Amino acid sequence: MECVRLVLLTAVIAALFCEVAYSHEVRPAYLSLKEEAPNEFSVLFKTPMQGNARLALSALFSGKIETVTPIISHPTGDAMVQTWRMRTLEPLAGQSVVIDGLQNSMTDALVHVVFANGNSWTARLTPSEPSAVIPASQSAWAVFVTYVRHGIEHIAFGFDHLLFVAGLMLVVRDWRKLVKAITAFTAAHSITLSCATLGWLTLPSRPVEAMIAISIVMVAAEVVRMERGQVSLAIVRPWMVAFIFGLLHGFGFAGALVELGLPQGDIPLALLAFNVGVELGQLAFIAALLAAVYSVMRFVMIPRQAIVASAYAIGIIAAFWSVQRLDAMFL
Repeated sequence: MECVRLVLLTAVIAALFCEVAYSHEVRPAYLSLKEEAPNEFSVLFKTPMQGNARLALSALFSGKIETVTPIISHPTGDAMVQTWRMRTLEPLAGQSVVIDGLQNSMTDALVHVVFANGNSWTARLTPSEPSAVIPASQSAWAVFVTYVRHGIEHIAFGFDHLLFVAGLMLVVRDWRKLVKAITAFTAAHSITLSCATLGWLTLPSRPVEAMIAISIVMVAAEVVRMERGQVSLAIVRPWMVAFIFGLLHGFGFAGALVELGLPQGDIPLALLAFNVGVELGQLAFIAALLAAVYSVMRFVMIPRQAIVASAYAIGIIAAFWSVQRLDAMFL
């Protein structure tokens, strides 16, 4: 369909994406506390890293806390994981927890507390609200809302995934075929997101990220091929290609969710909520692009050359990401 000739808009968005060459969402910090004995908790604190530098964050509590074991730190690629045990001299429920330093950052922090009686609490802290009061328990609805927000944020800052969707929209010009292709992409990445998060099927993150970037290059090439009048599987049956690449992108989504962490008592709910958030963000992106193109085409026809230019813009950015990520694989 004519309205999917997105390109002037896509080219502008692609140029803005160049600014964020790493193409990752702003990775959140994660604080997990599990009550192993009365008033004694095992602690896991994961903070993002850039190179060898750890984001300067620390977990503080309003009540009296004593550290039972030394803090053990070990890096895991792009995050620093610290583990230790602590004892609370006052009940943890009712205390305030604050991620000190969060107010000076651009990331969020997910806090998850599991009590010995099975009650749990999950909260998302932000630079504007870096603290919260720990209740004795939390509703399932609160967990759902927390992970829906994280799913939306992941896709909003997952520029590689968004560029893939934009490229797919350039390939598919008929709205019926577009609905079918987007549905196939959604179904596929939902499958691998679930399987990878639950540990049923996993792939190393760096090769997955490199292949995601390469998939964007391939879709951009299909746009150019189509404009030259050539035929390929992606052009004839875009839903099939969208499904295949969707399986790959699902592993990328899962990597973010695993890094984020899942509440052990609410894993299915959190997984569903995160997936819902991803889909809401994806649909909002598609709707925004279509609305923008409709608005532009009310005043001027988007030339065919702009489609090719956008495809090249997307391909160049994705090629840069591909080289960058392949290089990271061998460091």
